[in-house]
Amino acid sequence: MKLKLSLLLNIVLIAALAFGAYKVVFQGSVEEADDGRTAILVSVPEREFLLSEMRTFLEHVQEIVVAISEDDMSKVEELALKVGTAEIEMVPGPLFAKLPLEFKNLGMDTHKLFDGVAKEALDTGDGKEVTRLLGDLLQNCTGCHAGYRLDIEPAS
Repeated sequence: MKLKLSLLLNIVLIAALAFGAYKVVFQGSVEEADDGRTAILVSVPEREFLLSEMRTFLEHVQEIVVAISEDDMSKVEELALKVGTAEIEMVPGPLFAKLPLEFKNLGMDTHKLFDGVAKEALDTGDGKEVTRLLGDLLQNCTGCHAGYRLDIEPAS
């Protein structure tokens, strides 16, 4: 009898852990929004953290465009690396758990694309190719904004 109870408790525990891992890694804290996008439910400070990172991306894109127009590829490289993978600001654990996997992947890919812009600027100095890569990067931004929005989670 004790063995059956122990086995049952272990199965329940494993199922709960698996469900928790699924929520943290894949699903996040989301719901379907009335505009067809996925609403990611976050606290006010978490929303500000994410919006600040997005603004930083946009500010760097603007500065990179100016540097390309001035044919200053060393400046392009410097700016792109500031938001590349080496400079990723760690997302706090509770917020990370709320983000769906696709959103996490888009964020990481965007940092990697900034690295690619920096590498292209350094390796070739070809402004047209750097601009094309920047366009690829911006597809992540527009895709993310088209698919997601940040909503404030209900008070508990």
